[in-house]
Amino acid sequence: MERIKLHDKYFVPYIRYEEISKAIDVVAEKLNNDYRGRTRPPILLCVLNGSIMFTGELMKRITFPCEITSIRLASYEGTLSSGKTKTILGLTADIKGRDLIIVEDIVDTGTTIYDIHKTLTIAGANDIKICTLLLKPEVYDKSLPLDYVAMEVENRFLVGFGLDYNQLGRNCKDIYILDKQS
Repeated sequence: MERIKLHDKYFVPYIRYEEISKAIDVVAEKLNNDYRGRTRPPILLCVLNGSIMFTGELMKRITFPCEITSIRLASYEGTLSSGKTKTILGLTADIKGRDLIIVEDIVDTGTTIYDIHKTLTIAGANDIKICTLLLKPEVYDKSLPLDYVAMEVENRFLVGFGLDYNQLGRNCKDIYILDKQS
């Protein structure tokens, strides 16, 4: 892993893919234990675009029957959270009475995940669990429980493994942190 440049900023290595993969293994094992033997398959809700890679890796490890759907939201402008969640693509499946697992790339303040949870509750979901690759515990300020957290990270701007800086960097298999010198 070397320093990379995206647009006008440089990023340095932070978390290697091997470490990410091991964390996903642990989360998948917990999900498999919790959802094994269910009579009705849960729906994985992939929060686009950031959680595409996490959702794909998670699905390879899941051994219980499941469905998948997506929702696309935006809350970042450049390297800063706008503090508001904007829906780009709403729910594309009927979730009334269904069990859902929200699959998110990163939870920082929790505004986005809170808004998704509220939308799903209003839409009539039976049970909603939250699964995130990354959590920034020092800034998470919601009372909503996060059921499956793969890794905790410091409150820094990250790219790679689905995370982006103005749409670039999502395809990096490792996670990078903003270089303080850029």
